[in-house]
Order: sequence, then structure tokens, then C-alpha cells
Amino acid sequence: MNQTSLSTPGLLRPALVLFLVLSLVTGIVYPLAVTGVAQAAFPAQAAGSLVQRDGRVVGAALVGQHFTDPAQFWGRPSATAPQPYNGGASGGSNLGPLNPALREAVQARIAALRAADPGNTQPVPVDLVTASASGLDPHISPAAAGYQAPRVARLRGVPLAQVQALVQAHTQGRVLGFLGEPRVNVLALNLALDELARR
Repeated sequence: MNQTSLSTPGLLRPALVLFLVLSLVTGIVYPLAVTGVAQAAFPAQAAGSLVQRDGRVVGAALVGQHFTDPAQFWGRPSATAPQPYNGGASGGSNLGPLNPALREAVQARIAALRAADPGNTQPVPVDLVTASASGLDPHISPAAAGYQAPRVARLRGVPLAQVQALVQAHTQGRVLGFLGEPRVNVLALNLALDELARR
């Protein structure tokens, strides 16, 4: 083999050309192609699954919100910092089941739920007192929505059956019939309640 064929100047030009070509393909062409296909095939999801009401964005279907009004349904607790449902700090608390801090947090959440609805003696669903792994979960279980329905109905002054019907109407089944669990989008449910109040 010729000694000059392995020299630095001989290798530098092809390496630089390959670097520029791959940078162009992976940094510009591929992202533009994927974005274009996503916007054509799934325009709502590509735009962030934003939810609008009266021409303004009120949230996203895939990111939870921190509802504190007792007349609204509350979502899962969020362990993100510095505020709940912070997309820039997505993550769980990483507290193990034997950690005293987790036990205290769960007890405080149960106490808050009981204080908001003292007459409710049902067992508190676990997803109302434990944070999800992402801290951004926009859904609760149908059981968690059902647990809150009497409080919401009482504070809004509407029949319980009407609120339960809204919960049922907003309960989504398993994906493809077998993936995941039935769930209720809290933002969509609260918006439906607000729409009910307008009538």
C-alpha cells in the first residue's frame, strides 16, 4: 500500500464531504420530511394536540393541567418542579413505596380530597393520590372521575346523573381494544362541564 494514500490530507477531504452530506441529510432533509409527513397525516397531533375554546388555546389534550377548584374534576398529582405539569421537568418523584415522604404525600392528598368532599366515604382511587411517571398525565381512571362526580355535581348545582353521564361520555376505551386502560381526559371533561353551565 502506498504510504501517501493514508496521509492526513488524503483522508481529510472525503471525511469532510461525508460529514457535510450526513449533516445535511440527518439535520435538515430528514427532520423536514418527518415534519411534513406528520403535518399531512396527523395535523392536530403535529400541532401539539392543542385544545381551543372560543378561538383561544386553553390547553393540550396530551398534557395535564393543575385544577384546584373543587367544582372541577382534579387530575393526577404531578411531581414536576417548580410547578405541577411542567413539561420542561417531566418526571416522577422517584420515591419508593417504603419511603416515608411518599406516604406523607399520599396522606396529604387523601386529606385534601376528604376536605373537599367530607360526605364522600368511598375509597380514594389510587391515581388521585399518586403521581404518574411523567408528571404530565392528562387522564384519570373512570373510578377517579366517578369518585369526584358527587362533589362536582353538588358544587355546580346540577344533578349527579348528569355529571355521571358526562363522565361516561368522556371515557375512552383501551387503544385498539386491548392496549392500556379506560381513561378520562380531565381537561375535556371540565370543558364539557363548563359548556353544560352555559346552557
